[in-house]
Amino acid sequence: MQLKQSEPSLDRFIFFSGCGLLFSVVTPIILFPEAAAKTINQIFDFLTTELGILYVIAAISTLTILMVLAIGPLGKIRFGQSPPPYSRFSWIAMLFCCGIGASLIYWGAAEWVFYYESPPFGIAPRSEDAVLWASTYGMFHWGPAGWALYCLPAIAIGCSYHIRQRPSLKLSDACEPVLGYRSERWPGRIIDILFIIGLIGTASTGLALGTSVVASASTRATGLEDGFTMQVVIVALATFTIAYSVYRGLDKGIKVLSIVNAVMALILITFVLLAGPTRFILEMGVMSIGHLLQNFIKMTTWTDPQQQSNFVESWTVFYWAWWLALGPFVGMFVCKISAGRTIREVIFGMLGWGSLGCAMFFIVLGNYAYFLETSESLPVIKETLEVSPSAAIASMMTTLPMGTFWLIFLAAIGLISTATTYDSASYTLAAGATRNLTEHAHPDRWHRVFWALALGILPTCLLYLGGIRVLQTASVVASIPLLGVYILMALSIFKTLNAHAEI
Repeated sequence: MQLKQSEPSLDRFIFFSGCGLLFSVVTPIILFPEAAAKTINQIFDFLTTELGILYVIAAISTLTILMVLAIGPLGKIRFGQSPPPYSRFSWIAMLFCCGIGASLIYWGAAEWVFYYESPPFGIAPRSEDAVLWASTYGMFHWGPAGWALYCLPAIAIGCSYHIRQRPSLKLSDACEPVLGYRSERWPGRIIDILFIIGLIGTASTGLALGTSVVASASTRATGLEDGFTMQVVIVALATFTIAYSVYRGLDKGIKVLSIVNAVMALILITFVLLAGPTRFILEMGVMSIGHLLQNFIKMTTWTDPQQQSNFVESWTVFYWAWWLALGPFVGMFVCKISAGRTIREVIFGMLGWGSLGCAMFFIVLGNYAYFLETSESLPVIKETLEVSPSAAIASMMTTLPMGTFWLIFLAAIGLISTATTYDSASYTLAAGATRNLTEHAHPDRWHRVFWALALGILPTCLLYLGGIRVLQTASVVASIPLLGVYILMALSIFKTLNAHAEI
């Protein structure tokens, strides 16, 4: 029986191309792990040094474009005429959990250590100035510039899906106003494949970081060895949770898990704030927010042309690459849940609520960790550098009242945070490889579950190689081709909105 035009159907080219890409990346890692690790380090050094400036320009340009859209008359345009299907809290919870996951838990408590030991702007390590910049840069890297790289694809795909009413969430359709009929041919097909590359490569980074958080907390709570075997078991458990969530669907699975995750995160942050040195945390938080506001333009435009350090390459470029590679995935998902909302609401919602949520983690967890270090209650710096950031936050939990309970809580929130991001990723991969996906339709269940299982393969291989650099490189490599796609999306947004405004 032939499918009706309105029914979702599998895009075989995108589906099998994605499977082939995943296999081609995983195979050499498994067969030649030492050579793969060496090659990955060389690639990261080359790309961040030679192409780093492109990412800085991309972040500045994207943030500027979104501010022009939000403040101007085009910001009033609404994604469809029906009322929003989700409450504001549900919408915020889903867009935040989709875009962050357990990576924020991994870095939130200990990222300042790396900035403190190797600060920017040629500042002396472990100095008072280093403390100030260390407490600020985490919020910067997880702030408006990063969320802007998530938001641009959300607006571009929203223009295609809700305003032009194209029956798919494909990235190529978002670029159709510029590409024209070529969006249905090879240029458009290549763009859709680039989306698959970016999502698989960068999603693997976040899934591996989330696995590390759960493994460290489980080790500290149970005494079991934190090794490759435990991490594989955790990846399998997370993959099962993701598969079940996407099988249940957007409303009964992903939304419910996102709300649970958001509530658990608020509970953790609130308890640490109240049980820890509350005044110290708040004073450091206010100081770092003020410092960020005073120096935001300086931090955004700093490229370190005299090569005082490798700070920009190792951190800022990595983060902009990470946000950019995940941008189309987050954009597709946010587009799907943002029917009925204005462009201005989506932009300020993502940049505002997203940045605020991330800042809470860095202010509370980061400053509590710094307090433990300076009061000699816990060697946070040593454990972060010699073991891992996830081991440091697990140790931090033991310093709280009912420490064992909060270790278990940390493991649970790490698992759920990972699942809430990658059930969205699985849904979006399936949506990107589906034809005729109308506003109220969803990809087939088997298709969503397939990508949930497939996403567990690459992070297992990256964990086998080990090291933060391996995970960083996966994000940078995956993001490079998407730099050009962002230009096409920006042009398409203005072309679509100006045409709509004239009607």
